[in-house]
Amino acid sequence: MSILLFVMLGVFIFMMFRRNKKTQQQQAELQSKFGPGVDVMTSFGLYGRIVDIDEAENKVTLELSPGNLATVHRQAVTKIVEPAAVPEAAAPAVPDDASSITGQEIPAAETGTPAQPAETPDETLKRLNDEGKKDN
Repeated sequence: MSILLFVMLGVFIFMMFRRNKKTQQQQAELQSKFGPGVDVMTSFGLYGRIVDIDEAENKVTLELSPGNLATVHRQAVTKIVEPAAVPEAAAPAVPDDASSITGQEIPAAETGTPAQPAETPDETLKRLNDEGKKDN
């Protein structure tokens, strides 16, 4: 019985060391990819671009936004951020009226909604400001 216990303990310790070694290999592989210009994420959720790496001090300088720099420990950088994939084609717009079924345009008078030309951003701001003044 005690031999079985020692064997199980040995297997447990072996698996623990194996997992630690694998984690260290992954971390070393990740840090070998570090270089200026690489987009990364830190362990505490900051996203930035590597500007400088100080090997002697184990520090990485990140540019969080233009002109804003942060210095973090090299091990705090845990992930290289890949650029997001651009969708190949946008889905076709589905109209919310019956014109998609019949293929004919329905006049605004028949739908009950008045036809309105699109507003420019300046017109929208003016309209919203005027509505706000009416409420007060």
